[in-house]
Amino acid sequence: MIRTGIMGYGNLGRGIECAIRQNPDMELKAVFTRRDPQTVKILTEGVPIYSANDAIKYKDDIDVLILCGGSATDLPKQTMEYAKSFNVVDSFDTHAAIPQHFEQVDQAAGTSGHIAVISVGWDPGMFSLNRLYANAILPVGSDYTFWGKGVSQGHSDAIRRVAGVADGKQYTIPSEKALEAVRNGENPQLSIREKHTRECFVVPKEGADLDKIAEEIKTMPNYFSDYDTTVHFITQAELEKNHSGIPHGGFVIRSGKTGWNQENSHVIEYSLKLDSNPEFTASVIVAYARAACRMHAEGMTGCKTVFDIAPAYLSPLSNEELRRHLL
Repeated sequence: MIRTGIMGYGNLGRGIECAIRQNPDMELKAVFTRRDPQTVKILTEGVPIYSANDAIKYKDDIDVLILCGGSATDLPKQTMEYAKSFNVVDSFDTHAAIPQHFEQVDQAAGTSGHIAVISVGWDPGMFSLNRLYANAILPVGSDYTFWGKGVSQGHSDAIRRVAGVADGKQYTIPSEKALEAVRNGENPQLSIREKHTRECFVVPKEGADLDKIAEEIKTMPNYFSDYDTTVHFITQAELEKNHSGIPHGGFVIRSGKTGWNQENSHVIEYSLKLDSNPEFTASVIVAYARAACRMHAEGMTGCKTVFDIAPAYLSPLSNEELRRHLL
């Protein structure tokens, strides 16, 4: 059994707990929280809840620690620190900062002799893999990634960390015109702004400066500054009534050419339609948590991404079973 710990019990943490239940070779050993442990109720009976400050005490009881914090401020610090004591998996999704995050975590995990798998989910993660496969298969071509329409957990978390914001949700919306052109093999040259818009629903704190909040959101680098972003201010009741779900999805498309004179066109498309963004992300993370433990058992150390991990490490099936049933 793979002994698993969860660091942080929000939407993603609950998704991790549900995913562990669906994998019979994994068990939940502990949940760690920055809240008062007495106030946190989980679904799995008999599993202890500890303060995040006490996590290191239980490093010998946990094979892999799954980090469920946000990418804006939590994971840049947490992953590096916990990789000194645990095998870890995170869902760091600030694409522009992944190289720096990798270097810092690789040094910590390599020095401590642990495995750290970063940026696991569906993008970065499953979409990243499909971009790689498509590029390798069709070297002459163009890549397109569209997200949504759906709620981005990372962008919503970034909104909620803005001063004066009590709560909020962010929707990423793909351009139907751009999507149709790509599927038709037109190979359009699209700017970031032409591919998507972002729509934010924000609950302000009492007395907050609404103009200042909107400006800070719209100019936030890596999240909103490169997009046409609309900010709506609503009440908490409206948010709970109309924006309580966390759906998402998207498309990875590569349009390419083959033939001596590039006379034949091909389109590779991978798509996702998700009722629950965090639960699907959690399911991907749990598969990579299994991989982290297997790789560590084989003596591997350091930081890894989805590009570095063979698919067989993800499955509970043996290599023989995989060849027999899935190949």
